[in-house]
Amino acid sequence: MAWIRIMLLLAACLLPLSVEAMVRHYKFNVVMKNATRLCSTKPIVTVNGKFPGPTIYAREDDTLIVKVVNHVKYNVTIHWHGIRQLRTGWADGPAYITQCPIQPGQVYVHNFTVTGQRGTLWWHAHILWLRATLYGALVIMPKLGVPYPFPKPHMEQVIILGEWWKSDTEAVINEALNSGLAPNISDAYTINGHPGPVPHCTSREGFKFQVELGNTYLLRIINAAMNEDLFFKIAGHDVTVVEVDASYTKPFKTNTIVIAPGQTTNVLLKANRAIGKYLVAVSPFMDSPIVVDNVTATAILHYSGSLGSTLTTLTSLPPENATPVATNFTNSLRSLNSKKYPARVPTKVDHSLFFTVSLGFNACPTCVNGTRFIAAMNNVTFVLPTVSLLQAHFFNISGVFSSDFPRKPPIVYDFTGKQPTNFMTTIGTRVYRLPYNSTVQIVLQDTGMIAPDNHPIHLHGHNFFVVGKGLGNFNPKWDTKKFNLVDPVERNTAGVPSGGWAAIRFRADNPGVWFMHCHLETHKTWGLKMAFVVDNGKGPNESLLPPPSDLPKC
Repeated sequence: MAWIRIMLLLAACLLPLSVEAMVRHYKFNVVMKNATRLCSTKPIVTVNGKFPGPTIYAREDDTLIVKVVNHVKYNVTIHWHGIRQLRTGWADGPAYITQCPIQPGQVYVHNFTVTGQRGTLWWHAHILWLRATLYGALVIMPKLGVPYPFPKPHMEQVIILGEWWKSDTEAVINEALNSGLAPNISDAYTINGHPGPVPHCTSREGFKFQVELGNTYLLRIINAAMNEDLFFKIAGHDVTVVEVDASYTKPFKTNTIVIAPGQTTNVLLKANRAIGKYLVAVSPFMDSPIVVDNVTATAILHYSGSLGSTLTTLTSLPPENATPVATNFTNSLRSLNSKKYPARVPTKVDHSLFFTVSLGFNACPTCVNGTRFIAAMNNVTFVLPTVSLLQAHFFNISGVFSSDFPRKPPIVYDFTGKQPTNFMTTIGTRVYRLPYNSTVQIVLQDTGMIAPDNHPIHLHGHNFFVVGKGLGNFNPKWDTKKFNLVDPVERNTAGVPSGGWAAIRFRADNPGVWFMHCHLETHKTWGLKMAFVVDNGKGPNESLLPPPSDLPKC
C-alpha cells in the first residue's frame, strides 16, 4: 500500500540545558491507514497512524527541523499555518508558491525558527485536497519563566474541528473540476477526528474530555475543516476567550464561539457546574444561501466519576444563519495591547489596496453546463505556475509571473447589490510587489456575482490587524473614520462577511513571496488566491536567506 513518511527527527535537545531556545527534532511517520468513521472504512493519509496527526510542541524562539519523505503517488507539501517564517520562506510549504512539491520518492527538510510567536497554530498539507486528513496542532509555549497573561490553567486540551467524506477527497475534487460543478459537501463534521454517535452505528462513540470540579482548562480549538465556518458550544458552560491565531486578546466570556477554517481560538473553561456529563457540539455557520447542511458533530465533557450519568444536552444550537451570534463574537475580539504585548498597528499606509473577492463562471466546452465555477480577486483567477514563485523571484527566472496584480477592481459596480451581466474573469499568475518594511492596507470586499458568501482570507508570512469590517459596499469616506487603530484583533486568517467587507493592515517586514488566499478549499481550488512579493531590505538581516540544497525541483 502507498504511504507517506514525514519525520521530525528524534526528540532531543542539541543545545545546553541552560540555553532557553532549543533545536527540536520530532519524528513523524505519515502512512495510509484504513480509518473507520460514519460506519464506513477507507484508506486515508495519517501521521503515525493517527487522525488527526500528533501535536507538535515547541517554545518561542525554538528551531524546528522537519524531514519529509514522500512515498505516495501524490505530490506532497506541508504548510506551518501561522508561522511567520522570517526570511525562511523556503520552509513555508504552499505548492508552487514557495517550493515545488515533494514528488513521490523524494525528500525535503524544513528548517525554521519560531521567532516572537507563542500560542496555538497548526500544520497541514498545502496541495490538492490532502489536508482533509493530513493535519495536526502546533502548540508554541511561552519562553521558560514567562507566564500566560491570564490565570494558569490546571490542564490544556487540543480540540481540532474537521470534516469527513465517506469517499476519497481527491476523487471528489477531481470529479468537480471535470464537470465544472461544485464538489460534494462532506458527510459530517468531526471533533478530534470523531463525528460523535452515528445513527445505526452503535459502536462509533465520540471524543470524551474529563474535567475535575473547580479546575480551569485551556482549550486550544482549531478549525481544520475544508469549507465551513463552525460554531462551538458546551452545554451549561461559558468560556473565556484569551487568544486567537496565536495572538493574545482582551478576555471576554461567551457561550458560543465561531471559528473559520484556518483560525485558532484559545478559551478558558471553568469546571464549575453540577457533576455530570455535558454535550459539546459543533454546527455550521451558514450565512450563504448556496451552502447545504450536513451532520453536526458532538463530543462529551464529563466530570470525574460521572461518565455513567445522564447527559446534559444543549438548550439550543445557534441556527445555521445566526449572523448576529457570529457578528457579536467577532466584534468582541480585541488585541490585548498590553505593555508586554502591544498592538503595533500601522497608522500610516504606504499601499492602500482594494480587493474584491468573488465567485463566477468561465466558459468550459467540456463541462456539464458549458461553464465551470471560478473564483477571483479583483477579477483575476490565479493560476499556479509550473515553477515555484519564490524560486522564480530569487533566481530572476522570467516568464513565471508578472508584477501587475491590480490594486483595485477593473470595474466598479454595486458589489453587493445589482449583479453584473458578465461573470467572466481574467486568468493569470499575477503578483503585487511591496518594498521591504512598507505598510499595507487591504479592503477585502465580498461580491454578489453568484450569491454573497463568507471568505476566510489567510495571509502567509505575516500577521495583520483587522481594523474594520461591515456589511454592504465599503465607503472610504465614512467607513475609514470608524477604523480601530488602537486595539484591533491581530490574526493570520480573517473572515470577510457575506455581503460585506473587512479591512486589514500589516507591515511587509518579511522578504520573500507570500500567498494570500481564501481558506475555503473549494474557493481556493477555483482560483480565489494571489501572492505578494516582498523585496529585500538593506543588508543580510533584511534579506531572504538562500534556498536549501535539497529544495524540491519541479
